[in-house]
Amino acid sequence: MRLTGPLESAALLTALPVPARAATSTRGVLPWAPLVGLVLGGIAAGVAEAGTRTVSPLTGAVLAVVALALLTRGLHLDGLADTADGLGPLRGRERALQVMRQSDVGPFGVATLVLTLLLQVACLAALLPQDGGWLALWTAVIAARLVMSRTGLPGVAVAEGSSLGRTVAGTVSAAWLSGAAVLTLVVGGLAAAAVRGPEHAAVLVGAVAAGVLAAEALHRRALRRLGGTTGDVMGAMGETATAATLLVAAALW
Repeated sequence: MRLTGPLESAALLTALPVPARAATSTRGVLPWAPLVGLVLGGIAAGVAEAGTRTVSPLTGAVLAVVALALLTRGLHLDGLADTADGLGPLRGRERALQVMRQSDVGPFGVATLVLTLLLQVACLAALLPQDGGWLALWTAVIAARLVMSRTGLPGVAVAEGSSLGRTVAGTVSAAWLSGAAVLTLVVGGLAAAAVRGPEHAAVLVGAVAAGVLAAEALHRRALRRLGGTTGDVMGAMGETATAATLLVAAALW
């Protein structure tokens, strides 16, 4: 793995200050994306807890979503909207890719973006009043970056015209991704067990599994419609995984 990978990942996936000379490539973006998720998730969880304690759980939920949007420059939200526009209406592959490359957002993309954010906020508002609810948010953010890393596995097709897709293709090994996933589940499960009990460790693992499955379903849809993955699809997978993880956690926590 590239020694500059964490900085490369932070430079592309966040608005955090990174020395320009240390982030000269995008080859290390996907392998280290889960580490970026660890940092972003921790910040978002802290913001959520502060908002909950000082005002209300709903305020904490909104502030957490706002913090994530600001820290990522809205990159993944933009990807979600563009992917929805490309995959939603009935159109051919070339037209779908053309629509996704346009700078504007269509009605399908707007609706998907608004509904996804509402779902995330609603789930967080239900989680934050409960002991350890912030932990579900932290884990969901990491899970989102895990599914994004999945697109860098060897053999994953890249859609025509996706420069980012070509750059990061094959940069993530199965062993590396599996190790990151296991570490996330073990640490998250232990934390949940310590805060709420062993049964909540199972809830957290199940929620992450649901997030991964939801993102995988989206990825398969993109492969069929677009012929491969793109940077927008990666962002959409991350937001989908976040929403699905929070939904299951909120239902079972």
